[in-house]
Amino acid sequence: MRHDASSPPSDSRAAIRALTYADEAELARRLVAGARLDPAARAAIVAEAAALVVRVRERASPTVMEAFLAEYGLSTDEGVGLMCLAEALLRVPDARTIDELIADKIEPSNWGAHLGRSSSSLVNAATWGLMLTGRVLDDDPGRPAAALRRVLRRMGEPVVRTAVGQAMKLMGRQFVLGETITGAMERARTLEADGYTYSYDMLGEAARTHGDAERYAAAYAAAIAAIATRATGDPRTSPGVSVKLSALHPRYEWSHRDEVMAELTPRALDLARAAARANIGLNIDAEEADRLDLSLDVIEALLADPSLAGWDGFGVVVQAYGRRAGATIDALHDLATRLDRRIMVRLVKGAYWDSEIKAAQERGLPGFPVYTRKPITDVSYIANARKLLDMRDRIYPQFATHNAHTVAAVIAMAGGREGYEFQRLHGMGEHLHQIVREEHGTACRIYAPVGAHRDLLAYLVRRLLENGANSSFVNQIVDKDLAPEAIAADPLAAIEALGDDAANPGIAPPARLFAPRANSAGWNVNEPASATPLIEARAAWRDRRWRAAPMLPCPSEGQPPRPVTNPADPADVVGEVAESTDGEVAAALAAARAAFPGWTATAPAERAAALRRAADLYEANAAELTALVTREAGKTLADAIAELREAVDFLRYYADAAEAAAGEGRG
Repeated sequence: MRHDASSPPSDSRAAIRALTYADEAELARRLVAGARLDPAARAAIVAEAAALVVRVRERASPTVMEAFLAEYGLSTDEGVGLMCLAEALLRVPDARTIDELIADKIEPSNWGAHLGRSSSSLVNAATWGLMLTGRVLDDDPGRPAAALRRVLRRMGEPVVRTAVGQAMKLMGRQFVLGETITGAMERARTLEADGYTYSYDMLGEAARTHGDAERYAAAYAAAIAAIATRATGDPRTSPGVSVKLSALHPRYEWSHRDEVMAELTPRALDLARAAARANIGLNIDAEEADRLDLSLDVIEALLADPSLAGWDGFGVVVQAYGRRAGATIDALHDLATRLDRRIMVRLVKGAYWDSEIKAAQERGLPGFPVYTRKPITDVSYIANARKLLDMRDRIYPQFATHNAHTVAAVIAMAGGREGYEFQRLHGMGEHLHQIVREEHGTACRIYAPVGAHRDLLAYLVRRLLENGANSSFVNQIVDKDLAPEAIAADPLAAIEALGDDAANPGIAPPARLFAPRANSAGWNVNEPASATPLIEARAAWRDRRWRAAPMLPCPSEGQPPRPVTNPADPADVVGEVAESTDGEVAAALAAARAAFPGWTATAPAERAAALRRAADLYEANAAELTALVTREAGKTLADAIAELREAVDFLRYYADAAEAAAGEGRG
């Protein structure tokens, strides 16, 4: 898989890149075929999954996290408000803004509708607090005791702020195993005694500075040292640690590949060597889709290091919602075979779906790197689980799921309980996996977040996005109005019924985001599959010299040209420009005045068409225009793309606006 930014990609990397925006319907057909489940096997899996749902519901009440997600899912205004509040608090700089944010998100919500509805007393207590906070913040003069509430609001803002913070911390204890690795490992003893193993995730988002990266690396190293004391001699039965590569470098981006490989890889290698010495597992976490290519570079560099030979604990996380998941697994197996290694692969559904969809739309990309329907992700999980189970010569599969149908499918395909494990999140899927362990003897590892309250919010937001929708298994299993058979329905049948209509019609493709107006085409500079064609086309303009001169209805007065150099590289002469003289400016203005009556009389549709032709020409000549902008103005490629797209968007927007003003809007 090895390559660098300037060399052609290997066959496996080219195969991965080719699938980045591949046709969803065609991929769905391949996934159904790849699952290799005949009608009888599919029916048996559905029956077993429905029976699991029944047994889970009989076992006990849902966990606090499951109850919270069910009560405040993304189908409720309150759930969305809480998610926005939690996400926004990450960046709130001061107490006054916190007060205003809390008032904005809590005051208008109908918390009373949720009071007493949850099976969890903790969730109900939190609802009481939110409801009372909303009433204290309510200034409606038509409500009883409004004057008193206004006084309470003025005097009680610090109290309300503290109460909300304490409520978040209280809930956080249910979602996070411990604030420190030592505390988390102590809490883990109970379930370890029952045969569970743990993978510890040190909470914290991507590093913003090199100082951040050094602190995160030190935290990972300390965690590995602590976890090593519980090692069993086999990574499959020992606790492990999950590492985010973005936490180890502040510019973990493909556009900074050389810097990342030189600075991040040694940090990650130190951690891997420490884990190898202890013979515990170390998993490289999956992150945003545009980090996959770079992650594979780092992964290969680590695995190829001779000091890690003989260690079977190196792990990689693969996201089933990604269109490149299968090709990534193939590449990892090929790499392990070539290097004579055995590795672990954790298969997850994926936790960045919303942001991947929105980013692709905003950037005007050719398509989405993820599937747009949940059933396709479910089928992708099954098909790639089948692939991993067939690769147990080199890969130890780890199946992270809380979905009864997925669990039943894995058990049916595995043909036994050896050579793989299930995984669940701390605080979720407890009863499902306990039943599966009792009945099938499968191993289960608990993915356990570790960190302080300040690091919890981003994790909580991801869990809300991942499991808070009506369609999620975690949400559905708590809703006893839903029949077990409906929850355990066969996703393969759902995809087969869609045929060529696999793409979700409720999600606008990037090009149709502003339909009927076309979105401007864009490129993601940190995704090679997107950026490489533009970068290669720009090479033809690397040494080009342009000449700019006045465009006049009369002969030029011959102002001598002056050279234009690249402000980022003064040795690079971009070209020359002949400035307009006063006489040429006057001639241009006179020509414009003379042309104005004819242009005004031109039909709006014709004028709009001219603007759209200009926009199309900008896009058709994107390589030259972005090369000119980066060389003449010293702009980055990302800024050059943004400038080009802004021009295209304005041209198309004003074309539509002109037609609309004349009553000739496009249908």
